[in-house]
Amino acid sequence: MDDRSDNRADIRDFLASRRARITPEQAGLPSSGRRRVPGLRREEVAVLAGVSTDWYTRLEKGHINGVSEDVLEAVARALQLDDDERTYLFDLARAAQPPSRTPRRRKAVDIPARVQWLLDSVTLSAAFVTNGRLDIMATNALARALFAPVFNSVTVDDRGRPNFARYYFLDPGSRDFVDDWDRAAALTAALLRAEAGRCPNDKGLRELVGELSTLSAEFRTLWAAHDVRIHHGGVKRFRHPDAGPLELTYQPLDLPLSAREAHALTIYTAEPGSPDEERLRLLASWTAEPTAHGRD
Repeated sequence: MDDRSDNRADIRDFLASRRARITPEQAGLPSSGRRRVPGLRREEVAVLAGVSTDWYTRLEKGHINGVSEDVLEAVARALQLDDDERTYLFDLARAAQPPSRTPRRRKAVDIPARVQWLLDSVTLSAAFVTNGRLDIMATNALARALFAPVFNSVTVDDRGRPNFARYYFLDPGSRDFVDDWDRAAALTAALLRAEAGRCPNDKGLRELVGELSTLSAEFRTLWAAHDVRIHHGGVKRFRHPDAGPLELTYQPLDLPLSAREAHALTIYTAEPGSPDEERLRLLASWTAEPTAHGRD
């Protein structure tokens, strides 16, 4: 199966899943009693988007090539897509265009020394860089200590590179480390789904999704939901094996290192004056003096 047929399946399943979650009442349409399918019918979406039913049916079957941005905007409004979902829809449309040249294989980007210097200069927060596949590409000392269970996991690849998705879905210990595993796992799958829309020809990403789909029933279920996340941040709670319970705020920031591969700089920190800050400072002190912790 070629990449474009895969893309058509993604378009079909994404639009159908978004249509199924909206009731006529939510869309401002009259309800017509018992319905055989959940959510809106195709003809109702077509009315809301201002297009013919035949046209929308063709779109939902994955025939998105050549569709104008105005029409995509209308469909996004009709389906009440949020900003991340709208971006994903436009990424799917862009990927469906016939390539003007043979796509070049994505090449891994080395993290520049200046970025590592930046990470190392942050001492009271955990800072790290990930790519779109959620490989951990670079860290400061505190991030490596905070995510020690991820770095020590059996899911680390042959190059010694941890991956958050492999850790969450393939390491049973992740459920003990992350307090709200269900939420973290759902977010992880949604981030990979967004990356798949952005870069459908990424062989490494396809292999990762295939591996997780084969080995994890939870991932298969979440992947089939077609949920998408691009912009995220908030609070995450951990049960750290050394520092104990930690409630940390985190914020990813886009890191423009390459035009062909997405990177994010993420910083985890604690509320000033909180017990979590004390525990994070203690963890930081252990990274500065590893032998001292070893003697405790």
